[in-house]
Amino acid sequence: MKHISSKLFTLLLLITLAGCQSTQSKTPVINYALLNTATFEQKKIVSQNDIFALSEDIKSQLDHYIDDRASPIRQARQLLKFLMDNGDSTLAYQSGANLVASDTFYNLNANCLSLSILAHSLAEHLGLSTQFQRVHIPEYWDQSQGYSLLTGHVNLVIKKAPQREKANKVFFLEPTSVTVDFDPNSREQKFKTSRISKDRITAMFYNNRGAMHMIRAEYDLTYSYFKGAIELDPAYSGVWGNLGILYRINNMHDLAEKTYQHALIIDPNNNTALGNTALLYRLTNRDKLAHEIETKLENKRKNNPFYMIVKGNEAIAKNELSKALYFFNEARKLDNDLHHSYFGLAKVYYHKGNLSRAERYLKLALKNAEFIHDKRRYEGKLAAFKYLASR
Repeated sequence: MKHISSKLFTLLLLITLAGCQSTQSKTPVINYALLNTATFEQKKIVSQNDIFALSEDIKSQLDHYIDDRASPIRQARQLLKFLMDNGDSTLAYQSGANLVASDTFYNLNANCLSLSILAHSLAEHLGLSTQFQRVHIPEYWDQSQGYSLLTGHVNLVIKKAPQREKANKVFFLEPTSVTVDFDPNSREQKFKTSRISKDRITAMFYNNRGAMHMIRAEYDLTYSYFKGAIELDPAYSGVWGNLGILYRINNMHDLAEKTYQHALIIDPNNNTALGNTALLYRLTNRDKLAHEIETKLENKRKNNPFYMIVKGNEAIAKNELSKALYFFNEARKLDNDLHHSYFGLAKVYYHKGNLSRAERYLKLALKNAEFIHDKRRYEGKLAAFKYLASR
């Protein structure tokens, strides 16, 4: 399994970060008893219209770039080239870059959700029809400021709009749709997909914004974005699970547990909510219940190299370097192309004081990195090693 782009120094919390990691289910009734507004102050959040809006400058650039005589599918391909020409060929996932469409255009190192939102808005301006898709990738975690972020992936299908099919002549031997996917590995591996709505995409955007505010301990904004996501799409299990985390870190344990349970009613396969339930059981001295869940999750995840990398980072945070070494080597056995496992090994040997082996694994991490932002990070660390060696 290759790396799917989209962080855990201690396994304190697992946050669901969209991408996807969700399922479409029957819309439940909003349980307002779980939305405890007494503790948090409601703040203004960005509107759905503002998320998808394009500036007049962007519209003008697009209109001048696109051949209005071309078929809809050729216009879709021109649209993608328009994005590449205004950014670069390494459009990259950045977990914290949850940008509205216009901001994404000027800063194309955003996450797949923001890039797909931008592509949708550009296509809509051209009169093309679109469909957001969830891409069913394996569980993958990213790290940010002591939190483990479970990331997912979405893409966009651009199709001929029905009204344009009637108005224009038929272009024979031309495909009827183009999939716009900003992760090359996702495109190569052809993972299963499922359709998701614009409201679900907006709820994911709110969920991501809330998660970033939670990492920064801006809890009123966190609550406001999670609440906004729930009101727009109450069937989105991931945001209910994250709301439970917010309650947990504010010592509202009873409410956190009920919110996790609600997330699991909506989606019994929400492993993040299940894992956070186990953590809550540990914190409230229900170790037997916690162990049952942890064993179940361990069996489900033991063949996932990204999970081994999470465990390795957790062990480093506890200064359990032998355990960390084991987990990173297990990750490498499961998939020797992942740069994350080599970086983990480099960190272990750095903490052990073995700088030569640390540098060796950093070079392997650089060799296996696929995106520019990862390569630059490793190049910077290697430069620091050379500086230390020269002193």
